[in-house]
Amino acid sequence: MSKIELTNLKFRRLGHEEVPDIRTLMVDVVSRLPSQEHFAMDDEDYLHAHVEVQGEIYGVYLGEKLVAYSVLAFPGAGDSNLGREFGVPEHELPYVATLDATVVHESVRGLGLQLHFHRLREQRAIELGFRWLYSTVHPDNHTSRRNLEAAGFSLQFTRPMYGGKLRHCYAKRLPV
Repeated sequence: MSKIELTNLKFRRLGHEEVPDIRTLMVDVVSRLPSQEHFAMDDEDYLHAHVEVQGEIYGVYLGEKLVAYSVLAFPGAGDSNLGREFGVPEHELPYVATLDATVVHESVRGLGLQLHFHRLREQRAIELGFRWLYSTVHPDNHTSRRNLEAAGFSLQFTRPMYGGKLRHCYAKRLPV
């Protein structure tokens, strides 16, 4: 197979009709990770909630096949708001967004898709009036850590999250 070029990929925001494809890609890619501790799996209800009201999901297609996706979450004042972990006051929680799951199929790794997703989601968060972006990553996920740091995120602390999975917690203050 010839080398895949970025120009062969199509980026777009995903909707409810793509949720089964998102879930299929997630299960497929996660099944080959060195450890299941590296990724906190999402169910279809979570994905449906994040295609509109509680966030946005962006995808990358190679031809007709979804090969990568990324979630920008708007947790509001809900229990899943990472702002509490970082000490954000309750009245400021509506201004917190989260760079949530990014899944990239092995066939398109090395093209900078995760960093591209980081920039896209940050720009959308700014456009929507968010003030903070947070993200978590497993300490052994060196590529994701490097990409977060390249996007201007700083490591704040490490602790168990998502049912006891160890996570580095990153933060970035957005321009107001």
